[in-house]
Amino acid sequence: MAQVISDRLHVFYCPHRVIFGLNSSRSVGSEVRAIGGNKPLVVTDPGVVQAGLLEPVRKSLQEASIPFVVFDKVEPEPPARLVDQGTEVFRENGCDSVIGLGGGSSLDVAKGISIMATNEGKVLDYCGVDLVKRRGVPKILIPTTAGTGSEITRVFVITDEAENTKKVVFSPYVLAELAIVDPLLTLSMPPKVTADTGLDALVHAIETYVSAGATPFSDILAEKAIEWIARYLPIAWSKGSNLEARYYMSLASTVAGMAFGSGGLGAVHGLCYPLGTEYHMSHGRSNGIMLPHVMRFNLPGNPEKFARIAQLMGCCTEGLSLMEAAQKAVEAVEKLLESIEVSYRLRDYGIPESDLPKLVEGGMKQSRLFVPNPRDLTEDDVRRIYREAF
Repeated sequence: MAQVISDRLHVFYCPHRVIFGLNSSRSVGSEVRAIGGNKPLVVTDPGVVQAGLLEPVRKSLQEASIPFVVFDKVEPEPPARLVDQGTEVFRENGCDSVIGLGGGSSLDVAKGISIMATNEGKVLDYCGVDLVKRRGVPKILIPTTAGTGSEITRVFVITDEAENTKKVVFSPYVLAELAIVDPLLTLSMPPKVTADTGLDALVHAIETYVSAGATPFSDILAEKAIEWIARYLPIAWSKGSNLEARYYMSLASTVAGMAFGSGGLGAVHGLCYPLGTEYHMSHGRSNGIMLPHVMRFNLPGNPEKFARIAQLMGCCTEGLSLMEAAQKAVEAVEKLLESIEVSYRLRDYGIPESDLPKLVEGGMKQSRLFVPNPRDLTEDDVRRIYREAF
């Protein structure tokens, strides 16, 4: 597919360094020293600790004679208060760097603590674009799931409990000094978490690929991520110990994170956020539910890219019109969801039809994500999409 040449500037965001590979998490001790850290705060959640995933990090730090403090209070869809609480722990213990270990929630809280260690006030004061005034303390981000891509991006998402909505901090200061991606840390993920996080990565890749903000960088990265996820997510879900599938899902997640970090997201994310805040669904599951419905709505906005998605997901589009080929992308996503036993109907999650107006109201609060979407949305469009999803 030819890239249209324009005078638009393209910006690519990425951590200073990325280390990817089996057993790469064992290098964290020496890497803390390399970024100038002497006493890191390890930010994680109770499930990661219980699963034993803290142990390679703990062992590496101990072998390097590096003292550390563990903050393991992270919750799903993390409330802003956790960042402020973690920052207090950081300061009280004289820490000088941060290690984020876990899924997207832990990595996002780690990013927030890094920023708030050097900036005044509360983390909610910095929600928005480029409002962070000072660079945070050095941070290393280590994902234990294959989905969020948070280890790569310049954003973190927190929940404003007072307004019951998701808010986002955008800043180049959020980028990690180092991301360590070790596929071995994902082997213990149960099937549901594998499905949900894998769908999160797929949505990142698809949304940025069709986005009005897509760049040559995001196109290249998103295509590989879509291809790998379509091939390997059902295998990783079916057989968690399949190392090849885990390897390529970890790689796809990181690459998809790089893609959307430069190309942007869209209405799938905008309309999935209320499902997380209202019904405490995982971010990946709520993304997966909304994906085919928003894709179907978006088809006229970028049929060439949707047709290419169909091909990347293994569909034969020979002899089809452009819109017929584009429609195949929606069908491919629905078949993928069905293969990993993920319903894309809201009613299957116990959400009553009477709650649809509440979802519409919540979705409209995320209208910033409609800007890069390939098709403009009105409130009536949002209402129709949720009704179709129901």
